[in-house]
Amino acid sequence: MKRSEIKEIKELLSVPQNVVIVPHKNPDGDAMGASLAMYHFLNLKNHNVTVVSPNDYPDFLKWLPGSKNAYKFDMQNRQSKNAIDTANIIFLLDFNALHRVGDDMQNTLEQFVGTFIMIDHHQQPDTIAKYLYSDVSICSTCQMVYQFIDKLDELDVINEDIATCLYTGIMTDTGSFRFPSTTSTTHRIIADLIDRGAKNAKAHNNVYDTNSYGRLQLLGRALSNMVVIESLKTAYIPLTQADLDEFNYQKGDTEGVVNYALSLKGIIFAAIFIEDVDQKIIKISFRSKGTFSVNKFAREHFNGGGHDNAAGGKEMISLDATISKFLRIIPSYKNELLNSYEE
Repeated sequence: MKRSEIKEIKELLSVPQNVVIVPHKNPDGDAMGASLAMYHFLNLKNHNVTVVSPNDYPDFLKWLPGSKNAYKFDMQNRQSKNAIDTANIIFLLDFNALHRVGDDMQNTLEQFVGTFIMIDHHQQPDTIAKYLYSDVSICSTCQMVYQFIDKLDELDVINEDIATCLYTGIMTDTGSFRFPSTTSTTHRIIADLIDRGAKNAKAHNNVYDTNSYGRLQLLGRALSNMVVIESLKTAYIPLTQADLDEFNYQKGDTEGVVNYALSLKGIIFAAIFIEDVDQKIIKISFRSKGTFSVNKFAREHFNGGGHDNAAGGKEMISLDATISKFLRIIPSYKNELLNSYEE
């Protein structure tokens, strides 16, 4: 982001504004952490701020400070649209294109005539925002929000609530600081957030150690369903709607399950295919190690995208047809898969 743009944003935020903050559909820890951190920051600067999530998010994120004040567009449609209609500024956090919020909310946002500010670390962002802070090398949008606040010369405003939200988002999007995108800068920021009051132990406990019995049972089913293709260093997990229903699936219960497939020795490409009968889609998550880009793979074959080593996609065909398609495609990537990662 150019210095001149930062100056313009500082001037824009120098007087009270009506601000809406929007994460992507099915928001994860990074999206909600960034949104709620920005919510608290702007509130402290005397703006009228509303977080409008496209839909609900996992229970293990609802402890985050300010979460109870966030609207869900699909459930609180009137309140959400009123907030958007009266806003002067809308922050778009942790997504790079309006279609990531779902059709109905996208249509509403496309009518907005105020100022969009986008902060995101995904590849190939759209050009809808007047102000764009985009950096695919940064591990999380929460780290970018911290650096955005720093660019505004406002780090001293960061309090316990902001620090906790940012810590949680960085923690979840780096796999508890183990992914390659976790840099020394990330650790220095984390240290500063702890110094400013981030509840790091609480964040780990509330996100990772509050599993329901059904969620653990579903994980067991997912692991028993796992298929390994040793010759292609690939593993995948199918989950049917019947699997989800059997174990009383709740939003967020499949979060991170694909990483178990990637954790297998010798595996560098992992996928999970989840049947969603209500939406009539197959939800897909891809993970990889090394140079094999699942972002490129998802964009080219499965209507998705994301990062080089973590991406998502979807299909409108059946679960069996989706997996058959996947199995037809991956042999053509054999050379890339076998040479992507050195054990």
